[in-house]
Formats: sequence, C-alpha cells, structure tokens
Amino acid sequence: MDKVDFKKKYKSLYAPSAQTPEIVEVPGLQYAVLSGTGDPNTSRGFAMAVEALFGFSYTVSMSYKGNELNIPGFYNYVVPPLEGVWDIAEGTDFSQFSKDNLLWTIGILQPDFVTHGVFTQAKELAAKKKGNTLISEISLARYNDGLCCTFLHQGSYDNEPASFEKMQEYVEKNGYKRAEKTHREIYLSDFRNTKPEKLKTVLRFKIE
Repeated sequence: MDKVDFKKKYKSLYAPSAQTPEIVEVPGLQYAVLSGTGDPNTSRGFAMAVEALFGFSYTVSMSYKGNELNIPGFYNYVVPPLEGVWDIAEGTDFSQFSKDNLLWTIGILQPDFVTHGVFTQAKELAAKKKGNTLISEISLARYNDGLCCTFLHQGSYDNEPASFEKMQEYVEKNGYKRAEKTHREIYLSDFRNTKPEKLKTVLRFKIE
C-alpha cells in the first residue's frame, strides 16, 4: 500500500509558485511543536529541538514495525518537512546581522490519528529511545491559519526579505492586507546539509 504523502495531499501548501505569490486557504492542521528564542544558526537549543521533533515524528511513523505503540486508525505515511513560525521579541526590529531576538515555534505536521492519548504514549516512547531531553517538552498544537499568501523562496534565508517584499506587493495589489507580523516557513530542503543557494523554503503569512 502506498504511503500517504502530505506534500501531495496538500499540494497548494507545499508546492507554491517560485515566480508569483499565491493566495491559499489553509485548513486546520495539527503539529508536534517546540518553542524557543535566539539565533537558529548558533543555538544548540534550536538544533536539539529539530532533532527532538524528528525523533518523535519517526517514532510515530515507524510504530507499525513494533508492538510498543498500537495506534488505532494508523496508516503508512511520509514524515512531513519541518515548519517554523517566526516572530521577533517585542520592542525590537529584525536584522539579518543579529538574530538573537528571534522567537520561534518549530513543528512537524501530525496525522489526525495522533490523538492526545497517542501523542502522550509516543512522546514517552520517543524520549526513552532517543535520549533527547526536549522530547518531553513537545506539545501537540492545532493551527487554523485560514487565508494566507504563500510563495516559494529559493536560496539563502538571508535573502528572504526580497521574497517577502514581492508577497507584500502582491497582497496589496489584490485588495488584501497582512493580518499579523508573524510568518510561517516550510523547509523543503534539509538546511543541515544543503548549500544556502540550493535551499527551497515555502514562505506564508496570514492575510485579510
């Protein structure tokens, strides 16, 4: 039986144009998440959070191979990419040269069969197997982003402002406005082993 691939199921969310921004309606989705502060390029906490989220997510996705975690309604699926919601500390401005004031919540999409009961069991199992102390701090959160503007950014994260400017122009031209200053990023590339110029990142922010 084929694995469910959420990137294909939600193609409009994971495969937007790299030429022109688009407007999408994002359904309610649940994520395993961790939050923190600081520069993701230098923060050990950020690196540990990434490892913890993937450790948890693979524990769920590979549960069918053992008998330690029995999940009602389970189906085989591809673990989705990492996502992040980004903000800056109150009273500060964004600077690509100093990112210590960044606030982040990173997460990985979880299938609906991951109920709170399943989540608790999976988290305990993953914490025991993986040895990452942050696994015990993972939360299960549901996001209802609704109407959003999205765009595929190609290249270094430091060049994202140009893509956001293009998105802002598109939104205003089409009679919308940005609803909040936070934004979401979906990391289609593994930034741990991909050259900056090869990175592909979905950018998204809420509009009204």
